[in-house]
Amino acid sequence: MRLLTHNMLASNVRGVTTGYPLKLEATKWCTKEVELNADFIRGVLPKIDWRALVAATRALDLPELLPEEQPPEEEIFAEGAADVEGSAIRRIHHALLEIHIQEGSLVCPESSRCFPIDKGIPNMMLHEDEV
Repeated sequence: MRLLTHNMLASNVRGVTTGYPLKLEATKWCTKEVELNADFIRGVLPKIDWRALVAATRALDLPELLPEEQPPEEEIFAEGAADVEGSAIRRIHHALLEIHIQEGSLVCPESSRCFPIDKGIPNMMLHEDEV
């Protein structure tokens, strides 16, 4: 599961009103290189909850990867930034698309319900009494 996916998942357990963002508890994760696509980043960035993304990187013990505040678009998409190692766009791309959670769980912030992640796939299925 990529952090892009994590950023868009929420708990839908009956009665839960604050099911987002899910707390990430990863026991196994890896990185997989993906070619940077600046147009994709530009299109998806407005849909990303920056604080949830930063929290996810902190949960993986990567506190230096992303700053607390989202950099301005001029910095992210500056001409030539995609070619510079460590640039804002490269770090955002890495966080969203290259980090893969293999094992762990997603925890609802309100109910503490755990949704397991197995072989990179989050199981968001609800039990019968949770629907």
